Amino acid sequence: MENRPQRLPAPLLSIVPIIVLIVLLFFTIRTFGSDALNGGSQIVLLTTTAICSLLAIVVCKTKWKDIEQAICNNILGVSVALIILLLIGALSGSWMISGVVPTLIYYGMQILHPSFFLASCCIICSIVSVMTGSSWTTIATIGIALMGIGEAQGFSTGWIAGAIISGAYFGDKISPLSDTTVLASSVTHTPLFTHIRYMMFTTVPSMLITLTIFTIAGFTQDNAGNEQIAAFSESLKSTFNISLWLLIVPVITGILIARKVPSLITLFVSSALAGVFALFFQPHLLQEISGLPAEGVQASFKGLFMTFYGSTQIETHNEALNNLVATRGMAGMMNTIWLIICAMCFGGAMTASGMLESITSVFLRFMKRRVGMVASTVMSGLFLNICTADQYISIILTGNMFKDIYKRKGYESRLLSRTTEDSVTVTSVLIPWNTCGMTQATILGVATLTYLPYCFFNLISPLMSITVAAIGFKIKQVRDHEEDKNHTAD
Repeated sequence: MENRPQRLPAPLLSIVPIIVLIVLLFFTIRTFGSDALNGGSQIVLLTTTAICSLLAIVVCKTKWKDIEQAICNNILGVSVALIILLLIGALSGSWMISGVVPTLIYYGMQILHPSFFLASCCIICSIVSVMTGSSWTTIATIGIALMGIGEAQGFSTGWIAGAIISGAYFGDKISPLSDTTVLASSVTHTPLFTHIRYMMFTTVPSMLITLTIFTIAGFTQDNAGNEQIAAFSESLKSTFNISLWLLIVPVITGILIARKVPSLITLFVSSALAGVFALFFQPHLLQEISGLPAEGVQASFKGLFMTFYGSTQIETHNEALNNLVATRGMAGMMNTIWLIICAMCFGGAMTASGMLESITSVFLRFMKRRVGMVASTVMSGLFLNICTADQYISIILTGNMFKDIYKRKGYESRLLSRTTEDSVTVTSVLIPWNTCGMTQATILGVATLTYLPYCFFNLISPLMSITVAAIGFKIKQVRDHEEDKNHTAD
């Protein structure tokens, strides 16, 4: 464990690096927009780390070797998560090109009924988002198609966008393929599938309430026509070999998850299995990806490997569908990995200097009971989302700020990881200047404040987290040596 200064720095000094971070991120987001994650935010984090280190050495008398050691410890703590992110890139590519995700989308869209458009819209986006692990991809593809259908049927843009975003962020929040899900679990040192299972206690009730609202709202007017959905389904079927046999892959993956097989093994097996199915069901797509002129073993081999590690683009003669089936592979995860490493550098400097502990000591004064602790985490996550304008940085800062407090009070790390997702991941899209809010408003053509009142899942989730904490359902106080045992037994 890294050495800490005997005397904590003053909270006012400790907040200086946070203020610098917020100011620099403000200008970065304003300048680069949604492209800030491609390098701008990472440079901001490294710059703030340098400022924090300077203050630590000059004012707090912290030794550089202690800062360096804390940074190394932080990066070591998320090393498994970085490998998981790489495997997620491989899995998302293989699941898409093999036809697993297209098959799920194809059959999922069959449930769409005019009388239940809003609820069906939410469910479809949930399915797609769980399978892709990306709310952004879901909204930018199937979400755009659903917007057109909804407007043609007479629904207001606010209601349609709210249903799309609610479903997309539900899937993003519980998908093992989601980088925010992996990030929240890794920052709080919670096993990935333990984190996902524990989120169900707040996420499922929030979604049931959301679906109830959308179902009731769907009966307020008559609707007609599903031509665009039919066209979308036809494009999927003409591009991929849609088959129920492909559902074997998610079924086996679900069994591995249920049996609590380690994340790395589950993701690797699932990716490899999807790759095998791609060879049998989609050889024409592998040839297209490979770019080789003739079919054969070499084309299949090259196409399959490119599916795992690189970007792929399939021509479906449907622009929205082209964007949906495009994959990024392992290479597409590098910006997120880069961001995490830079954030761990900042967290290490804040920890070694005692600044992070100084800030958390202020929160500790207001956290006398369990509900206050969870509510403080929720409000902190929302506040950081507003200030930093980025969900990734907010997740990292919230996890780092509160993990020692939860540990000191004897609560399991999964409570913190769940509360962090309940407060950060889902609310990022509700803030107009946040990268998520800006992106989704631009993609859907609906202002953030227009769709905000109808994003029921995103609004209910933070409140549900506090409500479940008040009830105390499945919340245990444990000692450090018992925590791992309780995770396994849950």
